[in-house]
Amino acid sequence: MKNNPLLTFSLLFAVLLSLGSCAPIILSPTPHQPPPAWFYPGRLELVRYVYFPDYFIYYDLATRNYLYLENNVWMRVHVLPERFRSINFNRSRFVRVRGYRDDAIRNYHRSNYPNSPRYSRSNRSRGRSN
Repeated sequence: MKNNPLLTFSLLFAVLLSLGSCAPIILSPTPHQPPPAWFYPGRLELVRYVYFPDYFIYYDLATRNYLYLENNVWMRVHVLPERFRSINFNRSRFVRVRGYRDDAIRNYHRSNYPNSPRYSRSNRSRGRSN
């Protein structure tokens, strides 16, 4: 049987189109681990962090850690402390942090959320480093 390049291309194209609608495709440093249940983008995403503005919590998809501010220090943990356990991340509003891949989330947070209560002027004027 003779190879038909047009038929092969058409078949490959049809398979790729059908796979694109099946599930989210997420590019991450750890592709063998699926994202958490609350993160379901349904399309191609180049994201490392997800931010929950109502709780001032970030989630790092690459390291599978939560980041939160405690006593002006960003904490990085696999499991959130007890006081955060009642949060339902499936129903919480979140923002995908696109284009930021650095490990220091405080730089991103300070420049993108300057009016956040965590970085108020009163904290900066007292000489605290964030």
